[in-house]
Formats: sequence, structure tokens, C-alpha cells
Amino acid sequence: MVIVMKLNKNVVDQLIKGAQKAYKRGEIPVSAVILDESGKVISKACNNRQKSCNVLGHAEVLAILKAEKKIHDWRLNGYKMVVVLEPCDMCSMVISKCRLDEVLYFVAQKDDSVRSNVNIEKNLIDGYDEEKKYFSDLVLNFFNNMR
Repeated sequence: MVIVMKLNKNVVDQLIKGAQKAYKRGEIPVSAVILDESGKVISKACNNRQKSCNVLGHAEVLAILKAEKKIHDWRLNGYKMVVVLEPCDMCSMVISKCRLDEVLYFVAQKDDSVRSNVNIEKNLIDGYDEEKKYFSDLVLNFFNNMR
């Protein structure tokens, strides 16, 4: 499903900075933010798996952990996540368990086999063509440089 949503420029800027930070550290350039009902960022994170030597170091998981700590609850009902890349199966499962209302992402996974069957509301953001191209190029560049 494609959803049209107006994101605050600050949210998009934070996602770009987070993706750039991850890229510079040799991580897959993914960042995530969690927004409250008013659209305010309550947590943000970028991939950190290589640096932390931790398989759970995905931006989505890290942003969730920070949000849970900030609000003193593991239930994130009423909150939404915006992320650079469509979440993997592991992240989708964590997202469903913490009860985030919705996940919005800029770049869809290329391979349908990695798409999750987990029942969470995941939506590709419509518009933001410049940002989508930037994120897509950054992810492609990362993987091309690995080969």
C-alpha cells in the first residue's frame, strides 16, 4: 500500500543524517525515527550491527528500545515509525510485538521473499521523490561497494 503523508522536514533531515552516519561507519545506511501522535520525534537510531557486534543492531529495533525507555512502557500504541528501508522480518516481528500503530518507509525491499507476513501496517510513502532517490542510491551504493 502506498500512503500520502506530509512529514515534518525535521523528520526527513534526521533520517538522512542517520543514514549517512550508518553509511560512514560501514553499516547498511538505514535510520529510523518514532513519532508520537503529534508527529514529534521521541526516538531515533541508525544501523549499528557491525560496530556493536550485535545482530539486533538494526535501526528499527534500536529506535524501539529508546522509545520504550523514554516513555517507560514497552507498548507503543499510538506511535508510528518512519524508516528509510522497508523493515526485514526480524524488525517486523519486533514492531508487531511492541504494538506500533504504523510503519512508513521510503524504499521497498527489492526481493519479495524478504517481505514479512507479520500483520503490521507498513506503508510506502508517496511523494518525496528526491529523498526516495537519495536513500535508494545510498543503499545501492553501499551494496555495490561491498562487491
